[in-house]
Amino acid sequence: MSTTAENRIRELDRRASDEIDVTLFWDSQTDRLFIALEDKRTGASLEFEVEASDALEALRHPYAYARRTWDELALAA
Repeated sequence: MSTTAENRIRELDRRASDEIDVTLFWDSQTDRLFIALEDKRTGASLEFEVEASDALEALRHPYAYARRTWDELALAA
């Protein structure tokens, strides 16, 4: 039996504000939490991983956590 993305990815929480949708997902196969952000006005989207301890705060303030992710990637390079 194979696992598909449809049954391994679960939506844990969602919020919308000013045509920006922010969703917290959990991947049961990898135990990874991630935020998906979509701007309905422009069609732009962004996805980034978060630590479990930061998940709800990242849902409330996704741009702060997205920036942290990009900064960490830049330092690693």
